[in-house]
Amino acid sequence: MSTHSVADAKAHLSNLIDRAMDGETVVITRHGRPVVEIKPTARAVGPMSKLDVERLMKGRVAPRTTGWNSADLIRQMRDDGN
Repeated sequence: MSTHSVADAKAHLSNLIDRAMDGETVVITRHGRPVVEIKPTARAVGPMSKLDVERLMKGRVAPRTTGWNSADLIRQMRDDGN
């Protein structure tokens, strides 16, 4: 882990980003207190393949049907409340 002041980070930002991308923990301090940690973002996921889509479709759960439309369901709920 390396620690750098804000002024140092401003002067060497590209270098600090490269170091963080190589796996080093980079902490920026203000008045001696850690305030920011630079770390790489998660790697972007590539496009989905046809196999990925098929796997998702197999795991999909069909919505339950009650045989009621929304208006009938609301009327029934309202009438049951009497």
